[in-house]
Amino acid sequence: MKSNYDEVLGKVTEFLTNEARTETVVGKEFKLGEFTCVPVIRIGLGFGFGGGEGGDEKQGHGFGSASGGGVGMEPLGFLVSRGAEISFIPSRVSKGLYAAMEKVPDVLEKFLAGREKETAHAN
Repeated sequence: MKSNYDEVLGKVTEFLTNEARTETVVGKEFKLGEFTCVPVIRIGLGFGFGGGEGGDEKQGHGFGSASGGGVGMEPLGFLVSRGAEISFIPSRVSKGLYAAMEKVPDVLEKFLAGREKETAHAN
């Protein structure tokens, strides 16, 4: 019994082509009033395949193979456009360090405004 690696790889590729799409996870592009919304996903995949053959005079000849794979898909958010404007709207609320980093521009703006007031009063 011989293994056909090309056939196995072809079937896995066909599966990924058919299943690992945005439409499979969160749907197709849609209109919401004057906005066009396009779902965005993250895809991770892994695949492994191995085989071997051998034997001896007592046990005879043997062949074995195995394969495994996995696909993980997660909705990240939506690209939303209106005319020439495009924005990304995440599907999850930010937490931890990322949420803190999102607030840095506002905090910095308030800090600099406070310094400008101090400088103006000192002069």
